[in-house]
Amino acid sequence: MLASYFLFECTYQRVLQPITLALLIICGLALSPSSRAEVELPDLGDSSSITISPVQEKALGQRWLRAYRSQVPTSSDPLIINYLEQLFARLIPYSQLSEKRIDLVVVENNTLNAFAVPGNIIGVHTGLLNYAKSENQLAAVLAHEMGHLSQRHYARRLEQQKKMMVPMLAGMLAGLVLAANSNSDAGMAAIMGTQAAAQQASLAFSRQNEQEADRIGMQTMVEAGLDAHAAADMFEEMVRANRLNRRPPEYLLTHPVSETRVADARNRAQQYPRKPAIDDLEYQLMRSRVRVEAEETPQIAAKMFKSELDKESLSPDASRYGWVLALTKSSQFDAAREALAPLLTKDPERVTYQIMRADIEIAAERYKPGLEIIEVQLAKYPNSYPLIVRHAEALMKAGLYKQCAEILDRYSRKRSNDDYVWYLLAEVNGLAGNILGVHEARAEYFILNGVYDRAQIQLRNALKLTKDNAYRTALIEERLKYVEAQMQDHSF
Repeated sequence: MLASYFLFECTYQRVLQPITLALLIICGLALSPSSRAEVELPDLGDSSSITISPVQEKALGQRWLRAYRSQVPTSSDPLIINYLEQLFARLIPYSQLSEKRIDLVVVENNTLNAFAVPGNIIGVHTGLLNYAKSENQLAAVLAHEMGHLSQRHYARRLEQQKKMMVPMLAGMLAGLVLAANSNSDAGMAAIMGTQAAAQQASLAFSRQNEQEADRIGMQTMVEAGLDAHAAADMFEEMVRANRLNRRPPEYLLTHPVSETRVADARNRAQQYPRKPAIDDLEYQLMRSRVRVEAEETPQIAAKMFKSELDKESLSPDASRYGWVLALTKSSQFDAAREALAPLLTKDPERVTYQIMRADIEIAAERYKPGLEIIEVQLAKYPNSYPLIVRHAEALMKAGLYKQCAEILDRYSRKRSNDDYVWYLLAEVNGLAGNILGVHEARAEYFILNGVYDRAQIQLRNALKLTKDNAYRTALIEERLKYVEAQMQDHSF
C-alpha cells in the first residue's frame, strides 16, 4: 500500500496542463476545440523589446523547454538518448556555437521532425531515425539545426519582424506540442497559422536562413570527418517522403526542400570527396529500437524483422537485434535468447548487445542473472548512462529499493537536468518509504517540467518533515525561493 501512495499521480511521460481559449485567440491560433485544452503557452515576455541578448535567449529557451517538456511524450530510452548525445558530442566541437553545449529533447513520435529553439535547444522526433538511412544523414540534420543556433537566426528574425515574434514563438510552441502528441494536421496548422501574417515579409529571409544553415551544417560535417554528401542524400529522402505521404512531414513545413535546394547541396558537396561507407551499426541498432516502438504490437514488429532476415536485409545484425527486442517485448524469452546468441558470438563486447541480454532476463523476472550482466558491464564502463539507468530500473524491479535509491541519488547530482532520473528517484523513494525523498525528487521533476505550483506543494510538504534538520531545511527553503521566483517572474 505504501508504494501505491507515494508513486506519481500520473505515469511518466507527462503532466498535460489546460489552457484557456483566450490565450489561443491572443496567439492567433486556429485550433480545433479538442486541441485547445492540450497546450499551455508560457509567458514569453514583452514583445516591445526588439533586440535580444544571448543571455535573454538562453532564459527564453529554458522557459520554452520546460513548457514543451510538460506537454509532449518524450523518450526515456537511455540507449537512444545516449546515442544522440554522443553524436552531438562529435559534432559540437566543429560547430560555430559560441556555447558548446545543447539541451536535447527526444520526442516519442514516429514523424520526420527536428527543430532548434533559441538557447541551444534541439528537439528530435524518434521518427527522424526511421527516415535517415545512415548516421551521416542523421548528422546532416543535426548539423543543420546547430547552424540555425550558431547564427542566432531567431534573434535576427526578431529584428526583422519586431512585434510579430512573441505570438509567433508562442504559436510555434503550440504547433510543436500538437505535432508531438498526434500525427494529425492540427500541429502544423497551428504553426503555419501563426506565421501567415508575416509569411510574405519573411519568406526571403527564411530562405536565406536555410541556405546559411545548410552551408554551416555541411562545414561542421566535413570538419567532424563525416560525409558532406549526406546532406543532399537526406534531402532526397525527405522529398521521397513528401511524395509518398498524404501530407508533408512536419520538418518540410518549416524547412522547405525544393529541387533547387537539393541541387545546391549536391553542388556544394562536390568540392569534397565522398567518404567510403562507415560502420554505423550502432545507429542501425537504434533505428531498430525506434522501429519496434513504431509498430502497433511487438508481435507485428517481430514478424517484420524476421521477414527482413529471411530476405536480404541491408543490415542483418540490426534486423536480428530488432527481432530480439520485439520477441522480448512479446514475452518470448527463450526465442529471444536464441535469436540474440549469434550477435553475442560475433561481437560480445558491444554494450548494446549486453544490455539486450540483461533486458531479456529482467523481463523474464530473472533479476539475479540480469543484474549480474549489468554489473559486469558497469565495472568496465562505470559512467555509461544506459547502464546506470538500466541498473537502477533492474534494482527497482528486483525490490532492492535502498540500493537503487542510493545510486539514483548520486546520479541525480551528475545529471540534474534529466527529469527521468528524478522520476525514478521519486518512485523508488516511495517504494522504500522515504517520504522526504519522494517530495524532494518530485519537486525537481516538476521544476524541470515547468509545473511550479506542484513543485511548490512538494517542497512545502518536505519542509514539514525537516524541522529537526537545520541544514536540510535551509536547502529546501532555498529551492522553494527559486520556485516561487519562477512563478512570479515572467520577464527576461
